[in-house]
Amino acid sequence: MTPELTALTLAALLQVVQYILFAIPANLELGPGYTSSARDRPPSRELSVKTARLQRALNNHFEGLILFTIAVIVITFTKITSPFTAACAFAYLSARIAYIPAYYLGLRPWRSLIWAVGFFATTLMLVAALL
Repeated sequence: MTPELTALTLAALLQVVQYILFAIPANLELGPGYTSSARDRPPSRELSVKTARLQRALNNHFEGLILFTIAVIVITFTKITSPFTAACAFAYLSARIAYIPAYYLGLRPWRSLIWAVGFFATTLMLVAALL
């Protein structure tokens, strides 16, 4: 497995961890009646600030993971993996790991800077595929 595919696999497992980090407090706060329902109505109570941050961090990772997956697929299928693309892949993964506590704790502007590291690492992978 290429380093980029390894980073992608670990990023997907991170997504699982993020889901669990969000789902447990969300179920405790909203109750199983709501979380196991079809959610046709809004919840009777709101998520706490920290649980809502975990939800937004999870959703943000879904968005970033799409672009990162495209970058890894392009790099892998064109067989242009390199130490540079591997470093970019692990920079993305490291940024995503750091983003969770940064968002949870409301660290501004650090959260946005951490997000930018992952975004630009992914962008550099795509640019490297074209060069």
